[in-house]
Amino acid sequence: MESNTTSSDEQRYQVRRLEITDKNKGFMELLQQLTVCDSVTDEEFQKRFEELKAYGDDHVICVIEDLNLSKIVATGSVFIEKKFIRSCGKVGHIEDVVVDSGARGMQLGKKVAGFLVDHARLTGCYKVILDCSEDNRAFYEKCGFKKKEIQMVKYFI
Repeated sequence: MESNTTSSDEQRYQVRRLEITDKNKGFMELLQQLTVCDSVTDEEFQKRFEELKAYGDDHVICVIEDLNLSKIVATGSVFIEKKFIRSCGKVGHIEDVVVDSGARGMQLGKKVAGFLVDHARLTGCYKVILDCSEDNRAFYEKCGFKKKEIQMVKYFI
C-alpha cells in the first residue's frame, strides 16, 4: 500500500468545507499554529463566515475533522480571482494551509492541497498559485507545485 492512511483513517478524517460549528472544534486554535491569529468572538466568526459563504465557489475553506475527537486538524483556503487576461480566465489562490502539530505525517496536508487544487480546476481556473516558506517548498513540490519567480510583500501593520 502506497499511502500511509488506512481505511479506518479514511473514516476517521472527514475532508469537507468549513461549517459554522467548526469554531467550537478548534478551527481558530489551529490557525494560531500557522500565524498571528487573535481570538474572535462567536459573533465576529459568524459574520465573517456568512460573508465568505456569500462568495460561493469563489472562496472555499477546506477543513479536515478528526471525527474521533470532534476536532479540526487541518485547513486551507482557495479564492478565485477573475481576470481579463487569458480570455477572462480565472486563477485560484491557495492560502492558510496548516495541519495540527499532533496530526502531521498522515498526509492530511496533501489532502487539503488536493481538495483546493481540485476545486480550482473544477471552477475553470487555468492555474492555481500559492506562496510558501522555503521550509515548505518540498511539501508543495510533492503536491505537484513548481517554484516560479519570487514573492514580494508590503505590510500595512
